[in-house]
Amino acid sequence: MLCFASCKDDDTVNPEIAKIDIRVNIERFDQIFARTNISELPKIKKAFPFMFSKRYDDVYWEERMNDSLQQMLQSATKEVFQDMSAEENEVALLFKHLKYYYPAFKTPRVITATSRVDYRNKVYVTDTIVLVSLDTYLGAKHEYYEGMQTYIKANLKPEQLVVDLASKYAEQRIYQPRRSSLLDEMIYFGKALYFKDIMIPFKTDAQKIGYTDAQYDWAKVNEENIWRYFVERELLYSTNVKLPNQFINPAPFSKFYLEEIDNDSPGMIGRYMGWEIVKAYMSNNDVTLNELLKTDAETIFNASNYKPQL
Repeated sequence: MLCFASCKDDDTVNPEIAKIDIRVNIERFDQIFARTNISELPKIKKAFPFMFSKRYDDVYWEERMNDSLQQMLQSATKEVFQDMSAEENEVALLFKHLKYYYPAFKTPRVITATSRVDYRNKVYVTDTIVLVSLDTYLGAKHEYYEGMQTYIKANLKPEQLVVDLASKYAEQRIYQPRRSSLLDEMIYFGKALYFKDIMIPFKTDAQKIGYTDAQYDWAKVNEENIWRYFVERELLYSTNVKLPNQFINPAPFSKFYLEEIDNDSPGMIGRYMGWEIVKAYMSNNDVTLNELLKTDAETIFNASNYKPQL
């Protein structure tokens, strides 16, 4: 199955990118910490100094080792992620694309940990280290996520790990200081999604935005109607602070306040619309990825000639 997955991934990757020599060995700090006793603490502190805040003494870390919740999460990550070859393959493909488009990119260490299911901060990225909280990728139906809203736990699954990692790299490279209007927000996230089109082409469009296939299909079918709604209500240049919560931020559904639409719509529909505008802009203009990421929202919109049609 792993071989099949690797071959499938390679089929969607530029051969020139695929041959870049980057390998990823995910370091399982979560399991190392689980096996460590207090006498061995200095050894792992030396190997992973960035994992141990100097604000806490060894007594704190010993208590953490013996904490029942910590032990339960470590057990769960060990069970779900017995082998991370598939994740290593996908992260390596992402890094190959980053190296191709950004030659100065250097492969960081990729390290796993637990975070008491801090799903708002699943991945942390620096120039030298990628830190992944594995307890936020146990699977949407995992017992530890009971009580969470469906739209939150829907993406707490292993296949979204590389998607979230690509999102973090997009954040580092998008230059858009002004995000005051709905259009600004739409284009910002449209850029991030287009970045993922380039960096993780082996993922489906639904996975890139965090939709189910049915949600993505709904967005495509209703694209023209959504656009008409935005235009007729003059929302694009509105700076109403409520609009991001209606159409941009993660939510169970987008808030059109139309009974026949709201319950069927996925959240973040503004991100989807921004993505379509950015794709139209890139199709109709001769610009590079880096130029796109630095271009302001209004310029992108005006030069996109975006005209949704069923």
